[in-house]
Amino acid sequence: MATVTFDKATRIYPGADKPAVDQLEIETEDGEFLVLVGPSGCGKSTSLRMLAGLEDVNGGSIRIGNRDVTHLPPKDRDIAMVFQNYALYPHMTVADNMGFALKIAGVNKSEIRKKVEEAAKILDLSEYLDRKPKALSGGQRQRVAMGRAIVREPQVFLMDEPLSNLDAKLRVSTRTQIASLQRRLGITTVYVTHDQVEAMTMGDRVAVLKDGLLQQVDSPRNMYDRPANLFVAGFIGSPAMNLVEVPITDGGVKFGNSVVPVSREALSAAADKGDTTVTVGVRPEHFDVVEHGAGDTKTLSKDAPAGLAVSVNVVEELGADGYVYGSAQVGGQHKDLVVRVGGRDVPAKGSELHVVPRSGEIHVFSTSTGERLSD
Repeated sequence: MATVTFDKATRIYPGADKPAVDQLEIETEDGEFLVLVGPSGCGKSTSLRMLAGLEDVNGGSIRIGNRDVTHLPPKDRDIAMVFQNYALYPHMTVADNMGFALKIAGVNKSEIRKKVEEAAKILDLSEYLDRKPKALSGGQRQRVAMGRAIVREPQVFLMDEPLSNLDAKLRVSTRTQIASLQRRLGITTVYVTHDQVEAMTMGDRVAVLKDGLLQQVDSPRNMYDRPANLFVAGFIGSPAMNLVEVPITDGGVKFGNSVVPVSREALSAAADKGDTTVTVGVRPEHFDVVEHGAGDTKTLSKDAPAGLAVSVNVVEELGADGYVYGSAQVGGQHKDLVVRVGGRDVPAKGSELHVVPRSGEIHVFSTSTGERLSD
């Protein structure tokens, strides 16, 4: 097993104005499951391909364990890669596909068969070893691709969106299998996905990229609770965090007809940047639906209901709870908001809710730089 280190690793494609990956710095621990996530074109697959040796590194270095592999060919890096499209040989059986790399390496037939059968048992593929890939489902083919990686016993697994060809239900069950398998084998794994739910449920740590730049690397829980900037705040979480630009006022921020308390440090940091507004982030589950005059925030007018008036446009009823998709006027601008409500207390479409962010659960960001200001 081994650590994986990106040390200011940079990739600039010929003719490009800016790097596809710009001075990436991440240290992955031995046995860790690291997920690279971000929107299309953010550099996550390029980073993985640099690690695999399939892309040149134009600056910085990459290490696996104590070895600098920056300029080594893929075959000398002791890695195994699982691709999005399975990349199975259609004319070979499952057993031959799984053992092909060992055959090329000159391993004897009995040893290959033993390793293939062990991997097939782990992946619940034993009864399919004599079948061809065309006789398998998408999920089974992906498990064959996993088996091919496992039999090689590499130092590092690399996975490039391995679940994106599967249907929604199969994706959920397969991601659980992959995470469980990785923990059992203890092999360092770098996994690329554009699906932030996949990233949050599978990774020991998650690295968010945007435009080739690393935005934040942290545990899923810390990233959800303390996003480093506006991009991470809006990207991580489903439904996404509500981000609203609001004016600074005495002791807090003006949110509709209420003043929501904000730490003095956050307000002074905003003032230092010359900002008169901040961008407040509120998760859908951190809104309180308030009655007239209710809530723990200060109401600016006795005649107006507390909080922000939200017109209900769409309601998603999920049983245990529901999501209200509505719109509100904030600072003279029309803003879409999502509010989680109890499953037995769902408002009607076309009605109006008054919501206030829960005290202590809001995130404050600089409107000018996007960086986090709150603790």
